Amino acid sequence: MRPTGPLHIGHYFGALRNWVAMQESYECFYFVADWHVLTDHQGGLGDVPRYSREMVADWIGAGLDPARCTMYVQSAIPETLELAWILGSVAYVGDLERCPTYKDVSSKHTPPYALLGYPVLQAADIALVKGEFVPVGEDQVSHLEICREIVRRFNKTYRDVLPEMQPKLTDTPRIVGTDGQAKMSKSLDNCVYLTDDASTVEKRVRAMYTDPKRVRADVPGTVEGNPVFIYHDLVNDNPDEVNDLKTRYREGRVGDVEVKKKLAAAINRWLDPIRARRAQVTDAEIDSVLEAGNRRAREVAAETMAEVRAAMYS
Repeated sequence: MRPTGPLHIGHYFGALRNWVAMQESYECFYFVADWHVLTDHQGGLGDVPRYSREMVADWIGAGLDPARCTMYVQSAIPETLELAWILGSVAYVGDLERCPTYKDVSSKHTPPYALLGYPVLQAADIALVKGEFVPVGEDQVSHLEICREIVRRFNKTYRDVLPEMQPKLTDTPRIVGTDGQAKMSKSLDNCVYLTDDASTVEKRVRAMYTDPKRVRADVPGTVEGNPVFIYHDLVNDNPDEVNDLKTRYREGRVGDVEVKKKLAAAINRWLDPIRARRAQVTDAEIDSVLEAGNRRAREVAAETMAEVRAAMYS
């Protein structure tokens, strides 16, 4: 996950919830993707160290347990770049150019090499820790297929030493933004952040996009695709309340004010334990978690690179 700012509920349902579940059944490696920021970043990187530490605190607040998973910083593992260069020797430019993100950016302006080579670095990130399952959303499956093809080509060229990673899909689709846009995004400021306090949540929900065709509370409204009800379904722990609101909304018997007021209360109930855990995370704990995680990741990376070199030069 790239350290570009505070995490929002889209990050939780799109990734973190899956991460938390996987740590109970797998040996998991989760990293701060600070090198990946360079793929499309313009300007200085002065905020990246702070964002990196805050993101780790968000992870712990969301339920990641340092005793059950390894959290580390990508740039602390120099073997990543060595493996990326090696994998780059078996990656075809044509495959990289077909990456959806690269195609989108290149249609608008000239992209940097870092964006073209993004899947190679991603493949190295995964292969270095012998990743077999990668928690991703539907929009990342095509990227992962490119990574898998790169690894497959390395194994065919040399020896079968790197596992071909498989997607572990999240069960939640992309979260719509509070403004009704297709994706919750920090750059669009249409998010509810994991660190928002109760009053900020209430403010964001009051401004939330609903049914644009509904001009009065007594006009029947549309529930399907309505951001307010999408969020109710995600976080409201009272299904009877949600069903009642949906019924009355469809029949024109409840206004947006009541629906939003109850949504804000539901979001705050849902966020309370996350905020409480995060508030207990100290700078010293973050230092300790990353020191241990970086050390463990480097141990695994060294073992992997020893196998890679042996396969190449034997």
